Parts: sequence; C-alpha cells; structure tokens
Amino acid sequence: MVDYYEILGISKNATEAEIKSAYRKQALKWHPDRNNSSEAEKKFKEINKAFEVLADPKKKEVYDQYGEEAFRGGAAGAGPTAGQYYQQGPFRVYTNFGGQEGGFDGFDFGGFSDPFEIFEQFFGFQSPFSRGRSRIRRDIYELALTFGEAVKGVEKTTVIKGERKNIKIPAGVDDGTRIRFSDFDVQVRVRPHAYFKREGQDVYFEKEISYPLAVLGGVVEVETIDNPVSLKVRPGTQSGTTVRLRGQGIPYPNSSRRGDQYVVFRINIPDRISAKGKRLLEELKTEL
Repeated sequence: MVDYYEILGISKNATEAEIKSAYRKQALKWHPDRNNSSEAEKKFKEINKAFEVLADPKKKEVYDQYGEEAFRGGAAGAGPTAGQYYQQGPFRVYTNFGGQEGGFDGFDFGGFSDPFEIFEQFFGFQSPFSRGRSRIRRDIYELALTFGEAVKGVEKTTVIKGERKNIKIPAGVDDGTRIRFSDFDVQVRVRPHAYFKREGQDVYFEKEISYPLAVLGGVVEVETIDNPVSLKVRPGTQSGTTVRLRGQGIPYPNSSRRGDQYVVFRINIPDRISAKGKRLLEELKTEL
C-alpha cells in the first residue's frame, strides 16, 4: 500500500508548511533534470501525487480515512459504494469507486488537472513531464533574453493584454522554458552566446593554448559566467582535454544548486613559424 506520508518523509500530524517544505525538498532531489538515476522519473511522479493529496485538506481527510485506493479506483468494499454521495465533514463528496480511473468524480482537486501541474504552480516553471499533456488553453507570450539575462535572472516590464506587467525571470532558465503567471504563460527565447555553449545547466568553453604551453604546462586565465579564473595546464596536455570546474555553471531555477563548467583545451598550431622556431621544433622532434 502506498504511504503518501512516507513518500514525503513527514508524519501524519505535519502542518501545511511542513508538507510544502517536504515537497520542495523531495521534488528538487528527484527532479529528473537533476537526478540521473533510473528511478528518478517514477519517484518524481509519486512525490507530486503525494503532495497533491496531502496539501489539500479535503483530499487529505479522505486519504486518512480510506487510503490511497480512494484516488485510483478499485476500492471495492472500502467506504461508500460506487456512485454514492456521502457527507465528509463540511463538504459533500461523490464517490466513483470501482469505476473510471481517477476516483471521486465531481470532487474538487484544488484546480490541478494533472499531478504535474503542481510542480509548475509550486516552483513557477514547467515540469518536463507536462509536455504534451492535455490542459486548458492559456495565452502564451514570448520574451527574448540574452544569454546573460537567462543565466543571472532579470526583471522586465512589458505590456500584456493592455496592462503593464513586471515579468520576473528566475536565474537559470533555458531556451523554451515556460513560466506560469496568474492568467498567462511566458515562454523565453534565449539568444546564444558568442563562446559559451550551454547543455542544460552545464557550460562548455573552448580555450586555445599555445603548443609550448601544452607541452611544458603552465597557468592560463579562463572565462566563466561569473569571473575569470586561473587554471593549471598539465604538461603534455592534448588537444580536446577537458577540465571540469565544479559549481561554475548555470543555476537551477529557484535553487541554490548550480551546474558545472567544462573547459575544453584546443592547441593553437601557428600557420607560420620563424626559422629559429623551426630549428627548435626540429630539435624537439629528436627528443620525442
């Protein structure tokens, strides 16, 4: 039997604030964009379903009495019979046990048409699993951002439906991210950067180094999305060698966690060299 309290890691006496806090912690931990384990998607769905039920006092009361079966049908013999009205505290519930999946036909589920809308309402940006799911049509407005605005976050003023709106974009959004507001959605379009290449929350940066530096080693200054850093080049570095800068990538929206930056070394081979340089290379060739 599924235990929603256990899924969120809370007690049955948890307050509304504790339920929300537990959901935030578990959802961020198991979000498939952040967790690469094979069970992440399944776990993420379970967490959303548990929160949908326990965060609604009416549904929580029904769950405490009849369990998880009440919300997925097939609960023959548990509580009222199919198609029966009954009084549950101050509200009236219509049961649909044993019939169409979804249970409680006519029951107020707090405005969520599917459990993945919870993530959007709670965190303010779209869950990847909501793509392609049926939902009520909403007006969508596109907002163009520079690479830096998407990385750092920005607040922009625009006119929507004849009204002046302040649109706050959280740090770390990506091209195509859809952000839900009260009665409309904003989909961001991010212009590419001249030399930073983005993959999710990670950043790739190609750094040219000279042939002598690659052979002998040394220190080189490398750009990051924040400030330049000094990076050690090991002797004998090959073209294509990649160095990871942990935590120097793009923030996850509404989170303190960040991706990484990967520096890819490319050896700069000059088109022309002096006679002296050629002699030195000839000498080096005999040493290798």
